[in-house]
Amino acid sequence: MNVNQQPPMASPYGQPQPGYGQPSYAPLGGGYPGPYGPYSGPATAYQPGAPQGYSTYASFPSKAVAANPVSDLPSPLDLGSARGPTPVSTNQAYSQYAQGDIQNGPPPMDHSMAQPAHRPPVSQPYSQGAMNLSGPHPSYPQQYQAQPSMQQMTNQMSGMQVGSGPLTSTGPGYAPPPSSKPPISAAYSAAAPPSYTQAPPPVSGAPSQPPPPSEPAAPQPYYDGPPPSQQQHFPSSPYSGPPPSSQPWAPADSRQQSFPPGPPTPAQQTFPNSAPPPVSQASYSGPPPSSQPGPFPPTFAPPAQYPAPQPPSQPGPPPFHSGPPPQCPMPPPSMSQQQANHLPPGPMQQPPQPGMQGGYPPQQNGAFGQPRGPQPGYAGPQYPGQQNYGAGPAPTTAPTQKRLDPDSIPSPQVSELPAVQKFRHRIDPDAIPSPIQVIEDDRANKSSEPFTTGVKGQTPPLVTTNFQVKDQGNASPRFIRCTAYNIPCTADMAKQSQVPLAAVIKPLAMLPPDETRPYIVDHGEAGPIRCNRCKAYMCPYMQFIEGGRRFQCGFCSCVTDVPPHYFQHLDHTGKRVDCCDRPELSLGSYEFVATVDYCKNNKLPQPPSFIFFIDVSYNAVKSGMVNIVCQELKTLLDYLPRENPEVDSVVRVGFVTYNKVLHFYNVKSSLAQPQMMVVSDVSDMFLPLLDGFLVNVNDSRMVIESLLDQIPEMFADTRETETVFGPVIQAGLEALKAADCAGKLFLFHSSLPIAEAPGKLKNREDKKLVGTDKEKSLFQPQSGFYSNLSKECVAQGCCVDLFLFPNQYVDVATLGVVPVSTGGSVYKYTYFQAEMDRERFLNDLRRDVQKPMGFDAVMRVRTSTGIRATDFFGSFFMSNTTDVELAGLDCDKTVTVEFRHDDKLSEDTGALMQCAVLYTSCSGQRRLRVHNMAVNCCSQLADLYRNCETDTIINFFSKYAYRSLLNTPTKTVRDTLVNQCAQILACYRKNCASPSSAGQLILPECMKLLPVYLNCVLKSDVLQPGADVSVDDRAYLRQLLSCMDVSESHVFFYPRLLPLVKLDGGSLPMAVRNSEERLSKGGVYLLETGLYLFLWVGANAQQELLSNIFGTPTFSQIDPNMTSLPELDNPFSQRLREIIVSFRSQRSRYMKLMVVKQEDKAELIFKHFLCEDKSASGGASYVDFLCHMHKEIRQLLS
Repeated sequence: MNVNQQPPMASPYGQPQPGYGQPSYAPLGGGYPGPYGPYSGPATAYQPGAPQGYSTYASFPSKAVAANPVSDLPSPLDLGSARGPTPVSTNQAYSQYAQGDIQNGPPPMDHSMAQPAHRPPVSQPYSQGAMNLSGPHPSYPQQYQAQPSMQQMTNQMSGMQVGSGPLTSTGPGYAPPPSSKPPISAAYSAAAPPSYTQAPPPVSGAPSQPPPPSEPAAPQPYYDGPPPSQQQHFPSSPYSGPPPSSQPWAPADSRQQSFPPGPPTPAQQTFPNSAPPPVSQASYSGPPPSSQPGPFPPTFAPPAQYPAPQPPSQPGPPPFHSGPPPQCPMPPPSMSQQQANHLPPGPMQQPPQPGMQGGYPPQQNGAFGQPRGPQPGYAGPQYPGQQNYGAGPAPTTAPTQKRLDPDSIPSPQVSELPAVQKFRHRIDPDAIPSPIQVIEDDRANKSSEPFTTGVKGQTPPLVTTNFQVKDQGNASPRFIRCTAYNIPCTADMAKQSQVPLAAVIKPLAMLPPDETRPYIVDHGEAGPIRCNRCKAYMCPYMQFIEGGRRFQCGFCSCVTDVPPHYFQHLDHTGKRVDCCDRPELSLGSYEFVATVDYCKNNKLPQPPSFIFFIDVSYNAVKSGMVNIVCQELKTLLDYLPRENPEVDSVVRVGFVTYNKVLHFYNVKSSLAQPQMMVVSDVSDMFLPLLDGFLVNVNDSRMVIESLLDQIPEMFADTRETETVFGPVIQAGLEALKAADCAGKLFLFHSSLPIAEAPGKLKNREDKKLVGTDKEKSLFQPQSGFYSNLSKECVAQGCCVDLFLFPNQYVDVATLGVVPVSTGGSVYKYTYFQAEMDRERFLNDLRRDVQKPMGFDAVMRVRTSTGIRATDFFGSFFMSNTTDVELAGLDCDKTVTVEFRHDDKLSEDTGALMQCAVLYTSCSGQRRLRVHNMAVNCCSQLADLYRNCETDTIINFFSKYAYRSLLNTPTKTVRDTLVNQCAQILACYRKNCASPSSAGQLILPECMKLLPVYLNCVLKSDVLQPGADVSVDDRAYLRQLLSCMDVSESHVFFYPRLLPLVKLDGGSLPMAVRNSEERLSKGGVYLLETGLYLFLWVGANAQQELLSNIFGTPTFSQIDPNMTSLPELDNPFSQRLREIIVSFRSQRSRYMKLMVVKQEDKAELIFKHFLCEDKSASGGASYVDFLCHMHKEIRQLLS
């Protein structure tokens, strides 16, 4: 989906969001505005019954609860810790949890991974230990011949608990711990569907606000979709994400929910949660809680009990209807039907659905609209099929009965699910761990005090928290973030836990103004002091001995003599007396000035050069790109990177234009006019001039400005449509070789390079391969030409940044090889329109030219004995197993390193790592930047799980999965992620949690958001694309994520959704969770995805609010095509624009603003980023995925 324009909406959105009514869209009468013709894509009309290619099973069955709460609990919290003999926090010996051949980090993805030995296949029936299940249970896919009655379903599910249920007989009764310290895991227990209790939500802030998601989200951005006239197909990719589970979930905050037991079942299910135990409890009698905001004060309050009537024993209409109106069941689509699903030609029309009020879907359990009550004429338990589009509701037929036990149902793929949907009530989303609550708690606890890095192994604040860092010997979390700060002592323990051991390193990260840049240390001609054996650089971990004459290396324990010029006496503690005066002895991050020995050919480097290559083919000129680039460069050249802002930049520049041939320009300062030299023999590229090609900007300013004025005029009437690409990079490489310097190439390119030349490409886009084993070929480069070229570029220090302006397929997977291998970036502006996209492009270009960077860089990570760096992720090239080579390294790029054990570690010494980056600064000085990090080691699994960072784990998992797509089918990649996540949580449950019922889902406190974030990764466009996500978009996102830092990947996967109600003072409004139910029809919301900003305007928004933001009091007068807000003279408008500027300044890419009016066609793009809901491409909702994860964990434990 192209978000650069208001595109023709095609269709994964044709499917209703399960559980939500569908807005009705009027026919788009005269077609689409702007330069786009009528939308002629997707083929057949909406068909009654289930559309092809989409499973009629529209949503995961999720066992849930009715809204009549009741509780008779002695205490609403089931923490689990008092039940067993071993409290959670004690060090207990772990028992080896054999999982077959499991390795540390994601398992290798080979074909064997499709059916891991240590876990039953997903389609295999699972029966719980004590259950006596009658009859055979077929594997999926299957069709149900008959369905159970509601009474049978109720009986079977009634023993389940969500929230804190009555204490089981597994241990002594619960007694609140004397300490107020939250336990590692608290129990969410879950319960009988009919009723539940809920305590007041622990939220702070506006009482009318639902618990806030301040998290970044799993954005699955709709970057640029297929062209407007192109048909859009719906590949029905089998759901790769978690299959549905019938397990209910449980509360995530200190507000516990409990469901009183109904008829007994063989196994009660409880789900533990992590929350501080309440000291006392109050008894409230009042209206039942729901996820609607308002009823409870948003503060941490003691849990409450709500008396309410017991549920009726007969089946009847549910209080909340959670799916489309009931219909005749449809058989599941066959595989052949699933290959493609077409939409009708012409403007997209969506008939209103039954139950709609005024064209807006009634929300279930949401913040606006009435709760969905019994449907008219709906008298008993029905099993709804797919919504009947274009017709009224189909007559319902009562299905025949079949005995089913929810716990014996295998977890099928969505595309394999049967047409009949077992009717279940909905789990209250407020009862499961909330990303917003976790973020707000972290801010409250950790933003006031500076984070000091002197304590080894302490977990830093979350990336969403604003905090100040004081370097006291370990690198700041802005430079290095680890997945775990207390790592296992042995490889067996690491394998057992499956927690990946990795660090996300951002060597040249920008620091906020209140933090000091790394100091530069000059040790003179001898260079930096290093260990003789392992070559580690002097750092706080070196131990001085023998009165200061020698030092022992903290990494390899080798003893090295101290050079005479570096000698200093020791104090009574054994530290050097000058320790605090030397950055390398007291800080975690610093720089050394490198000597000539660290330079290529033992020669000090020249200052770098920037060369601009402008595509002047027909498409590039027509779109306005050529004119915009030339006008911008005239001013941008004054802002070339420099270290001292008061001194002119020493970076030299050159200019080339190209289509099928290349035009070089001589802009020597002595010339009156620039001279053009054409190289038409692109098969053997050479540089036609040396003197006058790379020049100093100030010396040649007049000639350069004359050239930039002439280029748009020279090519204004071009008819040349073909372009080359490989020879362009070769030309830049030759120019840098001739000048004997490193540098950066800026390529502005518009189309697939089909002209006869080295690196010529063909159009290989094939939607039929999506979802098949051959899909991986779409992410691999077409030929080895660009891989070989990138190797030459890295050797010369030639970094390539690519700005793409495509109107059709350009094979980003191949064109991006050189940028990704050289440490460069790819920017993509599909269907570029000068008036709409100019601001975004120019801001990206300005930042890209100005940002601090290093050239010709080499990075090496050293570790202490016992662990070693084994794998690396990012934009770089490696010619051996240890050195990460980067032709360019800027302040936004990260390198992710995975570690493995090669020996036992000691709890006493911990583990050390040192990242050293040798690079040339933009002033031409050779430097070494060093970052040091020390972490603890543990022999108890509980200590590992207490010191993990979920955001970093997700960053690592996503990079691992995205890279695996090159060699592994997408489904296998998704299954591997789910499997590893299940193993991490199952190991915790088995070895760290107190003994409790198998039905409890117990999550580690610091990992309770792992399921929601992992589901966001699984639903991302790369792993589970919608029908209108092009192969280029997926390749672009895959490359983009490979070098993202943790703060960017966090908002990329879980966007930040802010309600714009009151913008008083300097603080931001509290975010809300990413779900459609959290949107109020009368509100305005700002959604940040890391790549885009959406301003969603409710249809009933107050006139005063609209006037303050848009300058118009009526909803209908708002222009949905605006990309910037009007500058109005009122405090609300000023504060909102400040917030938008602030958000943009935090991201490496400029976020284009899109105004989305409720029920407008662009709303479908916006809803794509509401990642807690089901996605149009088949991704599970948060609730359903949590149920599925619980089922996977139980299978592993059994």
